[in-house]
Amino acid sequence: MDSTHEQRHPHRVVVKVGTRLVVDADGLPRRDFLNRMADEIRDLMDRGIEVLLITSGAVRIGRRTIFGDPARALRVSERPSAAAVGQPILMGYWSEAMGRVGITSAQVLLTQDDVVSRGRCMRLRETMEDLLSWRVLPVLNENDSVSTESVTFGENDLMAAMVAVAVTPAELLVILSDQEGLFTADPREHADARLISEVQPNEDVSRFATGAGGPESLGGMEKKLEAAKRATDCGIRVVIAGGDLPGVLTRIVAGEPVGTCMLAGPRLPSRKAWLAVHLMPQGTLIVDDGARRALLHADGASLLPSGIMTAEGHFHAGDLVVVLDRDGQEIARGLTNYSAEETRAIMGAHSSRIPELIGREGAAEVIHRDDMVVNAPHGT
Repeated sequence: MDSTHEQRHPHRVVVKVGTRLVVDADGLPRRDFLNRMADEIRDLMDRGIEVLLITSGAVRIGRRTIFGDPARALRVSERPSAAAVGQPILMGYWSEAMGRVGITSAQVLLTQDDVVSRGRCMRLRETMEDLLSWRVLPVLNENDSVSTESVTFGENDLMAAMVAVAVTPAELLVILSDQEGLFTADPREHADARLISEVQPNEDVSRFATGAGGPESLGGMEKKLEAAKRATDCGIRVVIAGGDLPGVLTRIVAGEPVGTCMLAGPRLPSRKAWLAVHLMPQGTLIVDDGARRALLHADGASLLPSGIMTAEGHFHAGDLVVVLDRDGQEIARGLTNYSAEETRAIMGAHSSRIPELIGREGAAEVIHRDDMVVNAPHGT
């Protein structure tokens, strides 16, 4: 496995920056950081590297603008309204910084529907490709004012992973915050905490995720690791690093050992990558041990009705469902050939009995391998 400093230079990079890098505790812009990011992005673009920027900060800026107090508690229902006020101001900060170095920026606001709908995702990809070909910097954020619980990303780290995987396939995802990377313990509380410089594909480091973000954040290191796993499972290298380190982007792209580098697994084809980051499954299938072994270890195995023990949810043919083993571990996800009602009728039966059980001819597989992404649990 290649070590951090042996990674070749990426062609396309997605960079996510956290709230506490963009604005200070008073909700005011950190101009030095914004200008430094502009300088570093300009350097990357001049070397032919395409960059997409995902930025947090709208809620804190909006809260300060409305109430004069960036620390004021907000009800969950107030966050979209605060973000609506803060978003144009946030974009103005980035536009000013990028304009200083001659970069034209474009605002792109997303909901999860824009990614999980295959058609909308493809149209969004075309837009991103146009902007990048014009040497325009896409600046992305969640469209909080119209997002609902069912279509929200929940955290910009997850949105960054989904953009890097499904919207505009990248080779590298950089997650910048006020934390230097992943430590063996919270360094603010444990003097002997050690920075983890490299994580292998499928290595489980979730036990090291401690602490959440500030009041403006919906997550912390746990969300960063969840996002990183989604990206690395699809073949995208991820680096989690401190954004205040001088030259951080330049150094990461050059392959220097900065922060925590999470090495990537094999690259997934576009369609399977889209399935892997889809956050809105419509149902759940629980399978027996034989089906589990077949999916995880048999090359090209599909999910047959005989291995299904339980079908939960109200899904239709063509919907995304997750596949769990007896212990509740997700081992796969994919597009089902049958509705929930039909799946319950045929589960546990041999494929030859499908016409008899549902009154029509149908596919032998509940989920065909071409429409499935297998996600082996740690230690498998």
